Amino acid sequence: MGVPLRKLVYYVASTLDGFIAAPDGSYDFLPLEPDVAAHLTAGWPQTFPTFSHPQLGIDRPTGRFDTVLMGRATYDPALRAGITSPYAHLRQYVFSRSLPPSAGTGPEVVAGDPVAFVRELKGRPGGDIWLCGGGQLAGQLLPEVDELVVKLHPVVAGSGISLATRGFAAHRFTLTGTRAFDSGLVLLHYAAAPAPAPVPAPPSSAPSASSGVTVEGAPGR
Repeated sequence: MGVPLRKLVYYVASTLDGFIAAPDGSYDFLPLEPDVAAHLTAGWPQTFPTFSHPQLGIDRPTGRFDTVLMGRATYDPALRAGITSPYAHLRQYVFSRSLPPSAGTGPEVVAGDPVAFVRELKGRPGGDIWLCGGGQLAGQLLPEVDELVVKLHPVVAGSGISLATRGFAAHRFTLTGTRAFDSGLVLLHYAAAPAPAPVPAPPSSAPSASSGVTVEGAPGR
């Protein structure tokens, strides 16, 4: 029996209309309310940046993840703030064709195909993989997402960066859990739905030569 593959988990905050950030990439309109913060620091401590751990009372973050994936736009705000390794407690990968190769500290830069990389990564030993964002990377990796965990804020933005930016292609997920908070946020847990079984082709109904039915030259054809 083979080793189970690691799961790719897209854990993200979103508005009611499906945006994870403003058009400029900011997300301060999606605040972390105290009741939600208490739950997430206890249950999802690895998803908080390393520099925030002391102020949140996180000592040694434990949990299911040992790896985080980020797109360039998700990584840039930390970089602009002088934080080169935002999730130093995890193995970090940034997908970018413009960032220079990794210098040995901070995230490893991946310039190749995200889908091929993630498929290979899933086959390595280790914990589950957190897809942090952003929308472009999530759109490319959506077929590889095993679980979707959405922090759904009671906010309508109207426009912004989509939860998954891609051409139209419907991907179904099955709801596996919910938790509502007094502040209005709802935490939604989904698992990727299995692909539907192929529909068998109907049996051939072409008339036989002995049926007496003539097809060629039939009226209205």
